Amino acid sequence: MRLALPLLFLALMSTSCSTSGPQGAAPKGPPATGDLHRDALVFDAHVHVMTRQLYDGSDIGQSLPNGQVDLPRAREGGVDAMFFSLYIPEEYYAGRFETKQALRLIDLAYRQLEKNREQIEPAYTATDVERIAASGKIAAVLDLEGGFDLDGDLGVLRMLYKLGLRSAQLPAHNWANNFADSCCAPPRFHGLSEHGRAVVREMNRLGMVINVSHASDETISQVLDTSEDPILATHHGLREFNNIPRNMPDDLLKKLAAKGGVIGFHIGNEFHNRKVFDWRSKHEGKAFWDTSELRKKGASFSIYDVDKMMAPRFPMVGVPAPEELKFTPDDWVGVVDRAIQMVGEDHVMLGSDLDGGPTLPRGMRDMRDLPMITAAMQRRGYSEERIRKFLGGNLLRVFRKVTEGR
Repeated sequence: MRLALPLLFLALMSTSCSTSGPQGAAPKGPPATGDLHRDALVFDAHVHVMTRQLYDGSDIGQSLPNGQVDLPRAREGGVDAMFFSLYIPEEYYAGRFETKQALRLIDLAYRQLEKNREQIEPAYTATDVERIAASGKIAAVLDLEGGFDLDGDLGVLRMLYKLGLRSAQLPAHNWANNFADSCCAPPRFHGLSEHGRAVVREMNRLGMVINVSHASDETISQVLDTSEDPILATHHGLREFNNIPRNMPDDLLKKLAAKGGVIGFHIGNEFHNRKVFDWRSKHEGKAFWDTSELRKKGASFSIYDVDKMMAPRFPMVGVPAPEELKFTPDDWVGVVDRAIQMVGEDHVMLGSDLDGGPTLPRGMRDMRDLPMITAAMQRRGYSEERIRKFLGGNLLRVFRKVTEGR
């Protein structure tokens, strides 16, 4: 069963659609890859938005002086659609502000989308994505990273769906929730609790994408056993390149693909390049996912206290690792190529995590430089069909299956 949007949200969507069409949208910037990057559907499975806007009051429609993401740079980078990823950091969990933070970010997302309605529009189905991209605008799929509710309350989940959320991360980022183990916190259930299985089934019923990035290996395996729909690991890496819990082992990648799922490749060096991972860990004194210290503080803070604590950390843009340690875009495509060798070209996609803290490949500045990935794929001899699948076709296929049941 796929639930229809309530009239309130259909009205909101029609308001966003009622202004200018293709003539109101800026043309894409010229990519360095000929017509392919410009003509392909570029659909990024994980882009951080709204968190910095919550703190600094900036407008995603303006050219921002720092960070990696804004709409002008998305245009220049050839982006047609993105999972508009609303991030709830662990700092909001100790005081149990996670659901309130989700609502604040959804509210801000709609206000920003309305303000920039000539450039971007919310999408709730794959058909919406195609229609919006064809109009010359960017399609924005509301996606949640972090815990929507640490208890996994199904009523909260249903209300977030009614507010337009179409994708959610099952674990609570790198923190333990009460129904699904994270990759990076001590296990409680060795995968899913029975209620966690109920959350998976309800997400299937609603037509909501299940994202298993940040989940433990056992959680990912059990979600694959439970879900009737294919699932996504929106921003991940391969454990054979960097043996860390945030990356996926070969056996799970094969199981994900066998169920029709897709892995999104994180753009950051930390995931695939052990030299940069070690450099960052040494300079920060811990692994980038370590949240153990947060459990000792924060329960007595107000949500506004947490805001003040978090604001200086955004936008998140990676670390100043030495250039000679960084991967090139061609090296990065080599990681994708290994996954294609194992599971085929139908199960890989872009999941950049831009503005989520990635240390970019050498020579890449921000979202403007996504055409460098396409150019690297062309140098590797990839067919146009394969490149189109990676840039957006595979994500669109799964999004269509989940939201439209076909």
